Amino acid sequence: MQSQDVAPRPASASAEPAVDVEQAEAALVEHYPRLVRLAYLVLPPSLGRNRRVVTAHALTQRALPRGRSTAPLIPAQSTGRDGDLGYTFVRLRVVRTALEAGLPLSLRTLSKRARLPALLPQVRGLRLLPLSGGADELALDQRLSTLSGAGRAAYVLRGLERLPDTEVCRVLSAAGVSDTAAALREADTVPARYALLASPEFDPCSLQARPTDLMRRRQHTRAAVGAAAALAVCGALVLLPGGGWGPDGAAAPSYAQNPSARAALDPARLTRVAPTAWEKSARADFSVWPARGELAKDTALLRRALAVWARPGADVRVSATPGTASGGPAGPPQLLYAGAVDSARVVLLYDGLRIVRYAEPAEGTRGAALDLARVDGADRAASGALVLGRADGNVRYLTAPWVKEAAERDLMKPSAAATAVPLAGGITAPVAASATGTGACTSWNVLQLTDASGTRVLTDLGELLPARLTTGRPGAVTDASGAGALRTWSPYACSLTAMRSAGVRSVNAWAFARQPLPDGSGSAQWVCTRSETWRGDGTRVLAQFLQPGGEYGAVTAKAEDVPACGARDPRALAGVLWKSAGGHWYLLAAGDPDVTSVTASGGITATARGNLLIAKAEQGARAELRGTSADGGSVDGLG
Repeated sequence: MQSQDVAPRPASASAEPAVDVEQAEAALVEHYPRLVRLAYLVLPPSLGRNRRVVTAHALTQRALPRGRSTAPLIPAQSTGRDGDLGYTFVRLRVVRTALEAGLPLSLRTLSKRARLPALLPQVRGLRLLPLSGGADELALDQRLSTLSGAGRAAYVLRGLERLPDTEVCRVLSAAGVSDTAAALREADTVPARYALLASPEFDPCSLQARPTDLMRRRQHTRAAVGAAAALAVCGALVLLPGGGWGPDGAAAPSYAQNPSARAALDPARLTRVAPTAWEKSARADFSVWPARGELAKDTALLRRALAVWARPGADVRVSATPGTASGGPAGPPQLLYAGAVDSARVVLLYDGLRIVRYAEPAEGTRGAALDLARVDGADRAASGALVLGRADGNVRYLTAPWVKEAAERDLMKPSAAATAVPLAGGITAPVAASATGTGACTSWNVLQLTDASGTRVLTDLGELLPARLTTGRPGAVTDASGAGALRTWSPYACSLTAMRSAGVRSVNAWAFARQPLPDGSGSAQWVCTRSETWRGDGTRVLAQFLQPGGEYGAVTAKAEDVPACGARDPRALAGVLWKSAGGHWYLLAAGDPDVTSVTASGGITATARGNLLIAKAEQGARAELRGTSADGGSVDGLG
């Protein structure tokens, strides 16, 4: 284990200022995420999300001039991003090429084709998709897809770049738009929800990667002729009567018509559990959740949800937690919920292994989303709530039928009382989402559920199932609902950001040691936080160090897929290079109470009896830690 330390340019006054490659490159590198987001939003949605992502990156990177170029005559602010001539120039080139990408090939000149990215940009073997947003982002994306390229560009320049209409017209005119007034009128038809443009839904730099068809990819070379024949057959099937998009909404064409497949996609065969079944059942998991929601009898909606689950079309945004199979149901699944949530229609289904959430806009089916999460082995503690939808930084949950009360609290304010959350038909009122990790972490909101067996604390990590928070020694953990448990979690809440979107089932915080500091300033706390996943692997372990009076714990070591700090190996050992108030450096190391000795080697050589070690060190020194447990076994340091 290696210890770690704790401790705008003014516009040119020239009438036609020139921008050289270096100036443009500096602006592109500094503002790359914003420029790629701008390109992604202006590109035509008909390209599909994966191609839009790669094309946005391609045309942004090709926006550099070949030499010195004349900057566009667009008035810029004297300070800030827009005061940078390089940025103004690169932004114009990005807008122009994004608009040209929406033109038919017949309308592009040869020079324009040469400047544009390849017709089919792709990352081989992967589908790259922005993170899924909420129903509001879905609705906005659908509305923007109805605009022309110039209309989208006008809307985005208004909302993302905060340009007044006069400057929007200047940029559009410089980009080759002939009727800028019409573009503004077109943009006016979409509600001005500009804050949503900063959502991860429209961020081509924060991506989720999913594989393409792995088996087909491995067989491409040997089966090229067979693939061509299969493509011809599939094309013929699409043209058969009854195929296509009909009543299945956003689902892809149906190629398999065997009886089992039809039974799994028949809304009439959905399993519907009685409202009181959970009171009599020996099980307490998703299998005893009743069917709820005002649209639970909407056959057309349920048919679309089942069809999209089995055959998601190219326009459906599909996401799955790691280790979750994305195929359709093997038989008729169980209906958990169907109803309107904010500005979307949502269906929740359960097939014994997975929870599936289908969402479509309140009007139409374009922009439908499909989310899948693995839940095999769920018990009462793990099946307390599901995410129904996210909108405006809030989350709505569907709770288990045995939940009596719901509340929300800030995990970073353990002494503050929890705020009651109204429940209506098992659905919570909007609850503030946990921190997203995009700015300073000053709060971390969690959901608190109470039933006959006790109170549990759940945190939203960006997936269908919130993760359960616990404290205590591995193998004997308890829910983080008591005052002491909340105080334990408070300094380490922000570290939960590192565990987002990893299929996390639960996270435990174990305060395994307290260590007096060598300068007499008090005692530091050592905590090990460990996430457990639904699939078993992919666990993440963080060793954290909290100085006396500190507000946040400092991560000193991290590891993945190790048994340390878990039920199989409830042992911990970690170290940190620490600087005292007097300017002296020390190696501090601590193990759990079962550690009987600690040895440091490498850049620092020291040994101590017991589970604590303090040794003088030099700044930047590195050491390997190893401990001995009470049973004579060896304990490796985390890191």
